[in-house]
Amino acid sequence: MTDHSSGTEDGEASGILIPLHEARSARLDQPVRFDRRELDQILRLYGRMVAANEWRDYAIDHLTDRAVFSVFRRASEVPLFQIVKDPKLARRQGAFAVIAAGGRILKRGQELGRVLGVFDPKLRVVEA
Repeated sequence: MTDHSSGTEDGEASGILIPLHEARSARLDQPVRFDRRELDQILRLYGRMVAANEWRDYAIDHLTDRAVFSVFRRASEVPLFQIVKDPKLARRQGAFAVIAAGGRILKRGQELGRVLGVFDPKLRVVEA
């Protein structure tokens, strides 16, 4: 007695073979996205800045070569900051960058948490 629980009666494997070049091209055709963990860090920062009345609106763009989270003071303006994920720069300068409104790169690095540290409030000495 034979077990036919694999779903095929003629004993063929249930896997489908796809040529490697097709799998790579299908993956390369997809836009770059922020993953769940990265988006959670960005939205946590966004929530703090909205509560501080610094930011009011945002936009997320998933392009073929990079993902961009743009932050606005008002929806009708140019973005104050852009948080960019560019995987092509991951080995050289770091995949993540924070870019100011004028196009100046404020911080770049491999880890999103460290790059977002540019928005942390600076500690100051207060004399009594």
